[in-house]
Amino acid sequence: MAAMLIGRAFKSARNSNLAIRARSLCTTSAARQPDSDTQPSESSSSFTFEKENEKPILVKAPNTRRNNESDSVTMPTSFMTGSIVGKRFYKKVTTREADDGNGWTVMLDYRTLKTPSKRPLKLRSLALAKAIAAEWEYQLTEGIRPFTMPLMRLACTALERVPLTRSKIIENLSRKLHQDLVFFRSPEDNDLTSDVHDIQVERIDPLLEWIESEFGVKPKVYSSIFGGKQDDKLVKAVEELLKKTNDGELASIDALQASAHSIVIALGIFCGKLQIDDAIKLIRLEEDLQVDKWGLVEGGHDIDVADLKVQISSATVFLALSREN
Repeated sequence: MAAMLIGRAFKSARNSNLAIRARSLCTTSAARQPDSDTQPSESSSSFTFEKENEKPILVKAPNTRRNNESDSVTMPTSFMTGSIVGKRFYKKVTTREADDGNGWTVMLDYRTLKTPSKRPLKLRSLALAKAIAAEWEYQLTEGIRPFTMPLMRLACTALERVPLTRSKIIENLSRKLHQDLVFFRSPEDNDLTSDVHDIQVERIDPLLEWIESEFGVKPKVYSSIFGGKQDDKLVKAVEELLKKTNDGELASIDALQASAHSIVIALGIFCGKLQIDDAIKLIRLEEDLQVDKWGLVEGGHDIDVADLKVQISSATVFLALSREN
């Protein structure tokens, strides 16, 4: 379902296929900080979330409003945790330019969509706004399912979490470099793993060569499942690249790393070295070899693959649309 929504949202956002391209940002772009937003007046239309108490959705019809009432819909915190949050309460989803002319917003009927902390959901591009609008449009009457709206969740992360914790996110991603998935190698001198080692060399080495050419440091490979220690120069180079990202890009890289267990694969997508299918094949390399040998477990492996495709695809689409103006 979520994979279908991403595809439809992406098509709704742009008529032509959008491919991630290598950008000069990998070496030269400057970091951007989000615009500050003021709180709306009590009479403004809004779509907000209740942080502490789980409350039912309350909707006031437009013809029952009084001048001193706030036109708002309160959503429970469970929206950000994946639970079904209630029946669909709106009929029409549209997009419009932000009031200050800086960015785009999504409208649910006459209500402006907001983040969990009640800030306007101000998006960098019309394409991204239309993609998120499509996620809301395809919600069913009997229930709003946040787990089918990955772009919406990434947008909230980029607007709220990243500006407050940017340095910690970069520090965590840099630390993950030492335990990166692509640096692990199965033992070459073991009959049980020699075939896996050969395939790792064939498929992963080109990515490691790209890392060396991009950052000027040759990464180390190791056979310990606990990881190893990469050169401090490589870690520093990755940190400098991450510092040059905008909030949407950093949110995408963080989401990609969490799904792939690899900051290298995340950066490969970010810089245009890897496409979605290439990344998924690398992430699932060892497990797919086991499936080929022992067979697929229905309700297990197939669900894992579908979930991984949704997570990697949504983060990649969000990255692409965050770069559009």
